[in-house]
Amino acid sequence: MIRLKIVITTLLFTWLIWPVFSQEGQKNFIDQNYIEVSGKAELFIEPNLIYIKIELNEKNRIPIDSRESEMIKKLTDLGIDVKKDLVVNDLSGSFRSYIFTKNEVLSKKNYVLTVRNGQTAGKVFYELDKMEVTNFSIDKVDHTDIEKLRREVKVNAIKAAKEKAEDLTKAINQQIGRAIYVQEVEGYRPYNPSNISIRGVNSYGSPDSKIKELELDFEKIKIEYTILCRFILN
Repeated sequence: MIRLKIVITTLLFTWLIWPVFSQEGQKNFIDQNYIEVSGKAELFIEPNLIYIKIELNEKNRIPIDSRESEMIKKLTDLGIDVKKDLVVNDLSGSFRSYIFTKNEVLSKKNYVLTVRNGQTAGKVFYELDKMEVTNFSIDKVDHTDIEKLRREVKVNAIKAAKEKAEDLTKAINQQIGRAIYVQEVEGYRPYNPSNISIRGVNSYGSPDSKIKELELDFEKIKIEYTILCRFILN
């Protein structure tokens, strides 16, 4: 029984002194001389993943399966691997009543097509327009190495912060020590593909009233990070 009391007393004593040590450690952190700087880095890259939304509907009583086969053939002729890059989102049917009690079933399919450059995207737009497909648009753009590039930009941002701190402390004949605080202030923002320029060209590349293909120019993806750092002053 006496042994149990000793253990309980020891635990209680440890609990009471822990906040004191924590507060003391926090005080030491705040009282240290430090320099606070921010570093910024950015990178612009051409998108190599372009996602096109396509909605295919029955038209002029041509079954949707026939229109789908026509679209797949045109995409294949453009060198697109439809098995890999064309995905069906959903299949829906709607029943509408028309005058004279005539009923007709209208069906549609939604797709997402992935292409790798603006030139191919322009050719796809041109072929879909010739098929009289009215609902297609750019969904989003991306890059295959986006995560790797984001990490590289973060590293460059913290390096920039360190270089800035070193330059500033030299002016007061001091040096920086270890970093005691690092925070990511601003991060990567998803790309908005709203700024896309489209131009029509003929087979020789000059403007012409008889358009042979389209070219899509995409704004480059911007990766930007700002890192806040505090370094001890020696």
